[in-house]
Amino acid sequence: MRWRGAWLDILLGACGIGLDLLLSGKSGGPSSPVWVVMTFSVLVGAPMAFVRRFPVPVTLYLAAFLVYTDQIDAFTSNTAQMLLCVGIGLVAYLSRWQFTPVTVLAGIAATAINLADPGVAMTRNVWFYSVLVSVFPAVLGAYLRGPAGRLQERDVTPDVLLGGVGVALSVLGTWTSWHTGTQPVWANGLVVVVAGLALGVARRLPGMVFLFEGVILLTADQYLPRATNTAMVLTLISVAVFAMRVASWTWNLVVYLAACGLAAIAIVTSTADVTPFRAFILMLLVITPVAIGRYLGARQAATESERLRVRQSERLVIAQIRADRLAERERIAREVHDIVAHHVGAMVLRASAARYATSEGPAAEALTDIRATGHQVLEDLRSLLDVLRDPEKEPDLLADPGDVIREAAERMTGAGLLVDLDLDPAVDHAPLVARASAARIVQEGLTNVLKHAGPGTRVRVRVSESGDRMAVEITNTCPPTVRERLPSSGHGLAGMRERAKALGGGLSAGPDGEGGWRLAATLPYPATRSTT
Repeated sequence: MRWRGAWLDILLGACGIGLDLLLSGKSGGPSSPVWVVMTFSVLVGAPMAFVRRFPVPVTLYLAAFLVYTDQIDAFTSNTAQMLLCVGIGLVAYLSRWQFTPVTVLAGIAATAINLADPGVAMTRNVWFYSVLVSVFPAVLGAYLRGPAGRLQERDVTPDVLLGGVGVALSVLGTWTSWHTGTQPVWANGLVVVVAGLALGVARRLPGMVFLFEGVILLTADQYLPRATNTAMVLTLISVAVFAMRVASWTWNLVVYLAACGLAAIAIVTSTADVTPFRAFILMLLVITPVAIGRYLGARQAATESERLRVRQSERLVIAQIRADRLAERERIAREVHDIVAHHVGAMVLRASAARYATSEGPAAEALTDIRATGHQVLEDLRSLLDVLRDPEKEPDLLADPGDVIREAAERMTGAGLLVDLDLDPAVDHAPLVARASAARIVQEGLTNVLKHAGPGTRVRVRVSESGDRMAVEITNTCPPTVRERLPSSGHGLAGMRERAKALGGGLSAGPDGEGGWRLAATLPYPATRSTT
């Protein structure tokens, strides 16, 4: 089962309630009754079931609930703070951009009230962290809307090379200092290796990898200073990959400024003098990978454009070849019609004249047959020329439609249907197009009976001809067993109606009132042969 729709909403609500129970259930203290803990868990977690559909109201509710729980000193405020960040990120991801500043401001105010202790003034640090905690999920949500797009390339060789280079740089540049930090050697080594491996997915998740490398850089600056330079190199590589994958200059500017801030934190010490020249050098250091990434991205875009142009040129060449072939087929069709139709028409006219000049007898019957056959040949010739002019038409039109009908009946009989075929011999004298359409309707009708009624069903197929029209009727009895209704695309009946309509006829299909099904089609055509 895929967790979508209401199931996903229920899961989010349950996760919100479970998170607060984990945090507040053990920290609420013995003075908090169980029902109070449960009530607050539901109040803070249950709205997450509606956050995908109504992200803005839910986020504003969480901000207000955070202020309320902070004022009454409830431990649920910690859960509300976490879920508020999730809500802000979803607003930036799902809603219009106009709603994001509203929720961010509400988040900043609620977070500041939560961070400040009662009776303590709002300090600069409180406001800094309040802004950071609220702005960061908003930026992350806006980025996840897809500025980088999906990587179409399936070759993972560049990803493997990036991951390998990242691990080599991180390990060779830091392994001698793993024991110098406050953390265990294995922990430092693990963080360093993971930081290098993260470059292996940088092309597919450029923004996430940049954020991860930035966190690693800040962590190394705090707990493993000797690895700071290597972490800075990994961060700059992630900046270059981001610039290569994301074409938006706005997002590149955001990443550039963030990278400058990270570089300032990692490189500039508390005792160093900050001069305009040093600031310029630092900004130049960070803009270099951005420029390299944009250049590689432009080259990649140009290559892709050239590839698309080549594919378009190939399509045009194929279309031109097809057009030339169609033109040649049209020319051949005209020549065949002009030559053959002329001679056959002359033969029919002479046979008609000779018939009226001849008394009754075997010769008269032969001339009558020649005249009727000539008319039929002209009709079949026109049908065959239509096939020649339009290669999309089914080549089976060249087969004898009567044989097609009989073969369809035999095939369905072998599949389990009880088919009773009534094929009027006069049908063989109808135009080829009408006979071919009737054959297709019989094929499709029998297929539908087998599909929906199943083996064992008795079917009656009747194809008749009367003057200037053909009639096709397919009826089946009630299925012998109850069958589950199968899905239907609806193309079968639509195609049969189109065939009948193309000849000026019609088609009807529906229950026969006795538990079975009836399909009837009328295929008219001009009367071209004489009845004399």
